[in-house]
Amino acid sequence: MLTAFFTLNLGVVTGITFILLSYSIRKRDEAMSLLRLEQARSESLLLNILPREIAQSLKEQPGTIAQRFEQASVLFADMVGFTPLSAQMTPEEMVELLNTIYSFYDSLTEKYGLEKIRTIGDNYMVASGVPRPRPDHAQALARMALEMCDYFSGSGLHPKEGLSFRIGINSGPLVAGVIGHKKFQYDIWGPTVNTASRMESHGLPGKIQITQATYELLNDEFICEPRGTLEVKGVGEVETWFLVGEREALPAV
Repeated sequence: MLTAFFTLNLGVVTGITFILLSYSIRKRDEAMSLLRLEQARSESLLLNILPREIAQSLKEQPGTIAQRFEQASVLFADMVGFTPLSAQMTPEEMVELLNTIYSFYDSLTEKYGLEKIRTIGDNYMVASGVPRPRPDHAQALARMALEMCDYFSGSGLHPKEGLSFRIGINSGPLVAGVIGHKKFQYDIWGPTVNTASRMESHGLPGKIQITQATYELLNDEFICEPRGTLEVKGVGEVETWFLVGEREALPAV
């Protein structure tokens, strides 16, 4: 009788222990699963802010990230006529218009392997050759710029007249890095960037204005029309061109 009672108690204790252990293991697995899900979400959010290579570097070795690139290209695009138009639109209409345009432009950065730097209001900035150097940085950015113009001019996004994009491109050395401690931002600096911005602000609606440096990289493969010399604030006289289109490939002999 005593033996049976002892065996029964042992069985009950063992059963309870097994149940508690199973419950603990299940809860641990659920917690690990949630942790992996949150890590995946955090990774996705980080990659929406920073290039993959930069995000990986920050995870492995936190600290200042600064790189110099000897050859890269930078594009600025600004919507002409947007300010007066926005005064006639509801907030929802204005945000929907910008989201439609910039979502398409974002798809072009992925298509051509470029790096979107930021948007400020109705201004869009993208770079080629950073953080991954590439010999065709100017050509890739030129193809994107041409598609940007084609899309905007032929999309019928808004019936208002006078709404178009002004685009500027420049090529040369620049510095890239990450700034901020709470809200990270991958950014680029240098005279090359400043001149690209001036090419946009001194450009014409519906045109892609490029510098001599970019023209020399594109001339063999793209059609460019000379605009002449412009006096650019903070830069001086700059020889400029309009990027018109891509040359047709010669048929194979």
